[in-house]
Parts: sequence; structure tokens; C-alpha cells
Amino acid sequence: MKVGEVNVRWLGNAGFLIENSAVIYVDPYQIKDNLPKADYIFLTHDHYDHCSFQDLEKIVKEGTKIIMTANCQSKATRFNVSIRMEIMEQGQELSINGLRVTAFPAYNINKHFHKKEDGVVGYLIQLNDVIIYHAGDTDFIPEMQKLTGYHHKGKTFVALLPVGGRFTMSADEAAEAAKLIKPDIAIPMHWGSVAGSIEDAQEFKEICEESGIKVKILEKE
Repeated sequence: MKVGEVNVRWLGNAGFLIENSAVIYVDPYQIKDNLPKADYIFLTHDHYDHCSFQDLEKIVKEGTKIIMTANCQSKATRFNVSIRMEIMEQGQELSINGLRVTAFPAYNINKHFHKKEDGVVGYLIQLNDVIIYHAGDTDFIPEMQKLTGYHHKGKTFVALLPVGGRFTMSADEAAEAAKLIKPDIAIPMHWGSVAGSIEDAQEFKEICEESGIKVKILEKE
């Protein structure tokens, strides 16, 4: 899906390939072979379906920079090529080669899978005229109130929101989050493999569009 000069591709679960002048991955999991090598990889936390050494090994190259939470570090030190690593914590900001990145809180409120103190993050990635919010594994949390101004910044605001339930928001909870933050485009994720189904993505789309929020369900690549 093209958003301005940025191409957004869904790789399944919470995995995305984001391309403009750089090749950026977020949480690659069970990805196919022969995808472009990564300039940057963002990892939201250390669970197997978000921080997968087998998948990272397919896309790293000499000089790839991996931005991650501290608990991912042990998996990211085993490559045969020389990579760069950057540890990020909730609330931390980073600027690298034209990318502006903020590590946003992500956690469960009424589940035990992702505790607030575990340091799980989502990412706000600003690429020229596009801001992409990858929510990570999260419920509908109070901190999302801070995102309500992003659709006024003169940039296209894209929200990648988990809808599968069980480990994250359900479809209706994710729709409530979308109504709050008002993205220009919302894309459902975290469905179709580990948890959730196409029906969850479709339910999310229906609820959002009743409130005038544009939703794009991407096909897995």
C-alpha cells in the first residue's frame, strides 16, 4: 500500500516492511525468503512472534541497525555479519538519518501477557510526510490519548493496530482506540496466525468505517 512516498507491506502477524529511501522492518515473523535486506529493524519485545532470530537472519546485512527493547538483545548478537544495535525504552526518542522514532508504551490492562513493567513498546516512525504508529502488543491504554494530535500535524498518520484479542486488543477495542487517535488510515494486524482471524479484521473495519475512519486490510506478503 502506497502512502505518499512510503510503501507499507504486511508480512503477517505484527510484521511489516516499510520502504521509502530506506528498507525498514518491524517485528518480522515467518517471513518469506528473498525479501530486501534491512537498513533498519524495529523489535517491540522479545516474544517469539516479534523477535525471531530465524527471520532476522533472512534480512540482516552488514551494517543493519536493529532498534529494540533490552530483552531482545540476546537474540540480536548471534549474526555472522556486523550489525548495529540501539536499545530503546518507553518514552525514548531517537533520530537517525532522517528517521524520527519514539518508543511508545505498550502493555496489557486486564491480561498478564505484557505487563507495563516489562518494557514492551510500540513505535512512532516519522518518514518525511508520513507518521506510522506500530502499536506493538497492547491493549487500549490511557497513553494513547497522547496520539490524538498526530492527525493535525500536516502529515499522513497511519496506525497499525492489533485486533486479534487474547494477547492484545480485540477488534472492538482496537476500533475504540482508532476512534480516539483518528488516523488517516488504520491497518489491522496481529490476526491470522498467532491469534485472531480475518473476521476480526473485518469487524474492526466495519466499526471504524461507521465512524468515518478509513481502514485498509492488507493481504499478507
